[in-house]
Formats: sequence, C-alpha cells, structure tokens
Amino acid sequence: MATSPIELIPGPPPARPDWLKVRLPAGENYTELKGIMQGLKLHTVCEEARCPNIGECWGNRTATFMILGDVCTRACRYCAVTSGKPYELDLSEPFHVAQAVSRMGLQHAVVTSVDRDDLPDLGAGHFAATITQIKLLNPTCAVEVLTPDFQGRETCLKQVVDSQPEIFNHNIETVERVFRRVRPGRSDYRLSLRVLKRVKELDGEVLTKSGLMVGLGESIDEVKATMRDLRDQKVDIVTIGQYLRPTAKHVVIDRYVHPDEFAELKQYGLDLGFSHVESGPLVRSSYHAHEQTVRVRGTSNVERRTGNVEGGQSGRLT
Repeated sequence: MATSPIELIPGPPPARPDWLKVRLPAGENYTELKGIMQGLKLHTVCEEARCPNIGECWGNRTATFMILGDVCTRACRYCAVTSGKPYELDLSEPFHVAQAVSRMGLQHAVVTSVDRDDLPDLGAGHFAATITQIKLLNPTCAVEVLTPDFQGRETCLKQVVDSQPEIFNHNIETVERVFRRVRPGRSDYRLSLRVLKRVKELDGEVLTKSGLMVGLGESIDEVKATMRDLRDQKVDIVTIGQYLRPTAKHVVIDRYVHPDEFAELKQYGLDLGFSHVESGPLVRSSYHAHEQTVRVRGTSNVERRTGNVEGGQSGRLT
C-alpha cells in the first residue's frame, strides 16, 4: 500500500515554537472541576483529546462535556480519543451533565461526543436528552453542541435541532484535498457541508459553527477555499487552529503556522461575512466559546431562548 504524502516527511518533527508553549494545568478551579467530573463520572474533550488549553479553560471554569462514552467508532488519524467498540450507553449521563453545569454555575455549556455509528440513532437522542436536561436545571444557560455528522441522516439532525441548542457546531476539520488522508472511513467533506446547510434550513435562528486545523499539508489558499465553502452554507462562526500531533501513531505535522497567517485568515473570514472568527495557534473548537456567543448575540436567538442578556461562565468538557 502506498504511503500518504503527508507521511513522507523525513527526520524528527519540527521543534515546537514559542507561541505554542503553554503552562501545565494547575490551580484551585482546575482541581475543583476535575473533582466534579470524576465525581459524576463524566468525560471531557479537554482531557481525552489532550487539549493544550485545559489549564487556561479549567482555570476560568470552562470545559466541554463529552457524552456517549469515551470510545469512538471512527479512527480519525489526527485525534487522540480512543477508537474501538464502545461501552453500553449511560442513560443517566444527560442528567449528570446538567448537574455539573449547575454546580459549575455555567451560563454557556458546550457538549460534544465521540462518534457512535453503532447506535440506531447514532447518538442523536442522547444529545437531545442532554440539551433538554441542561435547560431544565439551568433555564438561562445557553447550550452549544459539537456533533458528529450523524451520517447525514435527517431524522438525527432534526432531533438535535428540535431540542433547541443555541449553537450547532460540526467541524469540517481540514481542507478537501487532505480530508481522506486524515479522516478515512465514513467521514466525508461534502457530507459535512450538507449537514451544516441542513441544520440552518431546519432552524434559521440557530447559530451554526465549524472549525478546521492547519498544519496537515494544506495550503493557505485551500484553507480560504474551505472558509468560502463554509460561508456558502451560511455558517456563522468559524474556528481555525494549529494541528498538534497527539502521539507518534498519528499523522505528522507538516508545519507550524505563524501567528501572522492566523491573523490573515481571521481578517479573510470577517471579510467573507462570518459573524465571528477565532483564529490562532492554540484555538480549538470550543476556545472562547462563550465570548463568541456574546459577540454575535444580537444576531442570534440565544438571548430570546435563554432570557440571559449578560451571560456568565462558559462550560466545555472535551
């Protein structure tokens, strides 16, 4: 079998530049949040995906909840989350997430998941139940979901949208030319675009969002083309961050993108008409998620659905 061009880079990976160095997680808030998650037997993307921002985000009492277990049915070659055969579904998880949101005093909660292609509804019902439980216990809390593609199934998308999250995020992850090299199997670039388009058609008031990584062998022009594809689907918010190789088994880093290029991409996205662009070396899907919502609140249904004008702490468990 031929080796992907991305993997033909000889020698050790390039040294990590200063702008990607972060402090080790610590502090009272970090310790408290870790205790809450462990006590309720919850997973976070922050931990499972080895997010470099965990110290900053947990220190600010923000986290992204990862539901549907911690084992993914897909095996994307950039992702640190374990892949394989998942465990049985924990039906108490939606309530436990809502409890955690309440204990943390969040006004913006972010919920994501592993892929669960093994389930009849692909996990859509569990997403809907989690959103519903959060809103029952925390009526003024805005909910952002970061979902799989649900294989493009209309019934699954509608089930999640009908539970009225304020933000629906589905990540495109990378440019079309590189997509198959890093996301083999069921995932598909054009399917992800259709998912984002359909969500907006199902609920014209929901904010849609997507994100992608750089440093996987793409060019800046290809990133801009992907941004245009997303904007064509009326996506409101886009995030762009540096790919960081989790282990030696994952796809190698092509290059470290300079902060000046991230700044260029941010301006390009704003010129395209995105309501908000979060672009930087350490940016991840949920990075500054609450701040993004506040900035576009005037063009969204967040305020109407939650009755929350001022906002508050945000929540991410990734």
